[in-house]
Amino acid sequence: MSFLARNALRAAPRPARQVRSYIPTPAYRSYLAEREAVEHHAKETTDLWRKISYFVCIPGIAVCVAWVYNAEVEHKHHLDHLRAENDGKLPEVPAFEYMNRRGKPYPWGMNSLFFNPEASRSQA
Repeated sequence: MSFLARNALRAAPRPARQVRSYIPTPAYRSYLAEREAVEHHAKETTDLWRKISYFVCIPGIAVCVAWVYNAEVEHKHHLDHLRAENDGKLPEVPAFEYMNRRGKPYPWGMNSLFFNPEASRSQA
């Protein structure tokens, strides 16, 4: 089909669309009522969970943050006290045979990737 023929077919007047008119049946009315009820329930449930998030979860997280911060501050004071008693070094931990068992060193040395010289004893 040639280009001109295709365009001529596209430009040809089309019959107007028929608008469907229907009379709402009882089944359709019950469907609409059920849909409205579901939407109402969804709005109420969304509002409930929004309130739970704002008034329960966020304060709960804030309380946990404060508790952990206080615990870490106490832990740091305890380590500082131990260092002050032992000439600036942490005391030696008993060398139990079940602790820090390594068959061979890590590729980067004897200490793990999470080694912290402020809080951990060096295995090197």
